[in-house]
Amino acid sequence: MSRSTTPLHLAVALDGAGWHPLAWREPDARPADLFTAPYWADLAAEAERGLLDLVTIEDSLGLQSSLPTGPDDRTDRVRGRLDAVLTAARIAPLTRHVGLVPVAVVTHTEPFHLSKAVATLDYVSTGRAGVQVRVSARADEAAHFGRRTVPQLPVAELDSPAGRALLAELFGEAADYVEVVRRLWDSWEDDAEIRDVATGRFIDRDKLHYIDFEGPHFSVKGPSITPRPPQGQPVVAALAHRTEPFALVAGSADLGFTTPHDTGQAAAIVAEIREAQERAGRGGETVHVFGDLVVHLDEEPGRAAERRARLDAGLDAPYSGDALVFAGTSAELADLLLEFAAAGLSGFRLRPATLPYDLARISRDLVPELQRRGAFRTAYEADTLRGLLGLPRPANRYATA
Repeated sequence: MSRSTTPLHLAVALDGAGWHPLAWREPDARPADLFTAPYWADLAAEAERGLLDLVTIEDSLGLQSSLPTGPDDRTDRVRGRLDAVLTAARIAPLTRHVGLVPVAVVTHTEPFHLSKAVATLDYVSTGRAGVQVRVSARADEAAHFGRRTVPQLPVAELDSPAGRALLAELFGEAADYVEVVRRLWDSWEDDAEIRDVATGRFIDRDKLHYIDFEGPHFSVKGPSITPRPPQGQPVVAALAHRTEPFALVAGSADLGFTTPHDTGQAAAIVAEIREAQERAGRGGETVHVFGDLVVHLDEEPGRAAERRARLDAGLDAPYSGDALVFAGTSAELADLLLEFAAAGLSGFRLRPATLPYDLARISRDLVPELQRRGAFRTAYEADTLRGLLGLPRPANRYATA
């Protein structure tokens, strides 16, 4: 049995009834509960049972679709979502350890609003908040707001001059967005609230700061209306498939989710992100790079593959997406994760193909298997998400000595 001296980080990505489009039809699925708080609380509790670092909660500005560029007319798929940030805030008091990282689309929303929403989540969760920033290149989502137009570009044309220009614009805007959010989190010093009844002063006004951000996409004065979050800076994450989002992860994020399909690709992705970190002046900082996998998991050999085949039989073609799809036992998955980790990944975000079934197999079968190999924690060892990820609490950029 192989053993690891560097424990892995593990996350799960929660999306509706699971990542397989027909997961909602499974016998143990709960399609009637998808828009209820207890459903999401139960999923988070199961993740916490497995001592996982964090859960992400999917969100978008458009209905789910099998088409990457816009909606389709299918009626056999889950449609509709709850707001991810609000969902995380609702379930935060019902958990104690697991990090809560909702997705937020930054292309059509305001950084001031998101900064205070995530700061509030950090207070409600007592230091376990993060946010996964997402860019929208869909014309139908832009039409919801009417503030800008986005060209309808097929995925095959993203490497054309027009496609590269669009991606540069969107991810450049996302980088500015994250910078504004981070400055707003720092706009209150940690000890700005003095609550001095004798003098009648609740805050020290000298410890609130204008951020005075001016850029091509935003002009934000600040300060925030929410005091500095318990973590100082909640964890910022992003999903990255190519050079433009790799640069966003390297220059702006604490955590990048990537989708390698083999160890060679994993090593190349990590190398590109590390090189981009150096160019961004962040070579000495910890930026985690996780690998994403969709998982069908069962302890009986062959059963997961049979379940995957049964689900795929209801589709026009077998399910595939951006991430590698795995079907097998916890021992086989542990072997695969350790191979990928040797290529430089510091952790993994697993996307359960069906919920709650595959999530329970992760927490109750995979985690003990990794623990037996010395590759995963046996207890929570930190009270904050930054602590779980080994990230220091950053100093406030505006505080004087």
